[in-house]
Amino acid sequence: MKRFAALTIAASLALASCQADAAERTSQPTAAHAQERPNIVFVLTDDLAANLVNYMPALQGMRRRGTTFGDYFVTDSLCCPSRSTTFTGEFPHNTGVFTNGGSDGGYAAFNANGNQGHTFATALQAAGYRTGMMGKYLNGYQPQDPVPPGWSEWDVAGNGYPEFDYSLNENGSVVTYGHQPDDYLTDVLNRKGQSFIGQSVKAGKPFMLELATFAPHGPFTPAPRDANKFPGLKAPRGPAFNEADMSDKPAWIKDHPRLTAEQINKIDTSFRKRAQAVQAVDKMLGDIQAALKANGVARDTYVVFGSDNGFHMGEHRLMPGKMTAYDTDVNVPLVVTGPGVAAGHQATQLAQNTDLCPTFESLGGVPVPDTVDGRSLKPYFTAGAKPSRDAVLIEHHGPDHQAGDPDLPTKASGNPPSYAAVRTGHELYVEYADGEREYYDVAKDPYELHNAISGVPAARLSRLTATLHRLEKCEGEECRV
Repeated sequence: MKRFAALTIAASLALASCQADAAERTSQPTAAHAQERPNIVFVLTDDLAANLVNYMPALQGMRRRGTTFGDYFVTDSLCCPSRSTTFTGEFPHNTGVFTNGGSDGGYAAFNANGNQGHTFATALQAAGYRTGMMGKYLNGYQPQDPVPPGWSEWDVAGNGYPEFDYSLNENGSVVTYGHQPDDYLTDVLNRKGQSFIGQSVKAGKPFMLELATFAPHGPFTPAPRDANKFPGLKAPRGPAFNEADMSDKPAWIKDHPRLTAEQINKIDTSFRKRAQAVQAVDKMLGDIQAALKANGVARDTYVVFGSDNGFHMGEHRLMPGKMTAYDTDVNVPLVVTGPGVAAGHQATQLAQNTDLCPTFESLGGVPVPDTVDGRSLKPYFTAGAKPSRDAVLIEHHGPDHQAGDPDLPTKASGNPPSYAAVRTGHELYVEYADGEREYYDVAKDPYELHNAISGVPAARLSRLTATLHRLEKCEGEECRV
């Protein structure tokens, strides 16, 4: 019976994916057909890990029609530092945003460090783009707060995690939503996004739209229509799940006990709800693509799909959470379709969310300032481009115990001390503030089970250390060398 249910789920997802492909087949983008200034739609999800892609047929269709960056990493596996990097193209040590609140985090720190004035939105709006921001902005932003510079359309929530009973700042006016099915936040963003596309086309202006969902962030609330999907679904049981031997791990994690049956049951329930929650996100992705086609701009529009960070669920004995340097938390999906983007292409170059801001600016024909730490990913939308870096930087301030922040996990979920790390194409090297270190050869040990720091050749360790310490202090061009 369980096998039949699994086959039914797989068949329904495959059918939906084929239907999505068929809907787009007549509007495949080409560089020759693109506008001089193409449109950009950026769908940014919250806590969406790679293990949810299998439950998103529209996203799978994007992967077949476009380019997937398999080695794409975020600068910090925490919402606000990651989003600040995405807006500005700068590492946390340059944005000044390391956490979700306090003196070094959140919306207040983003503003205090002058970041609002140099985002991809301000650059594109100044160049004549109609810009739209919808959904989640930065931790600490409240609907009564002002609309930041750079945005032509602003529909942003404060606490939208429950998906119901929230308020949106709609271009300066606070609008409250209730608990009816039509109030489900991801669906509201879907409708507003489609409307924005139509209005922009009618105005005859190129547009840049960011749709930032709160899903699938906890409490993992699915749309009512999806609440009974995937019965019996369990979290993936990879080799790192409830890891057998943690003796080689650093002190902050090595003494975590094996997960109990009750904890594993909670993890399975959460994973099932996360799979349900991304159904509305995937529907939005498909509906937005259909709206682009209906408005005659599908072939002139880049669609970019990503996540602010990943999410571990039972790996290394951790309850659901993030903030670690492990691939479960920092290696997230990034998929691009659009004019001249190769279909079914798997980009192998190292990429990071420092690259999104300069990518959007370069796609829009806007000069990319030398102050950004990343570089445009446009050369990698097709095969043949050479790698431009051999390592990316991950940096995190912790442990974080800020009361009342829904983005922060409990100790059982993983809450590491401050660290900085470099990730190469086949290695992870981490230095913690307390002096402990980790090293994983992810080509040989993809699940990061064996901390091999004691066996790293001295010359290689010296090079990794030098690279890490250089990147920790880099600015602008120094980060791109």
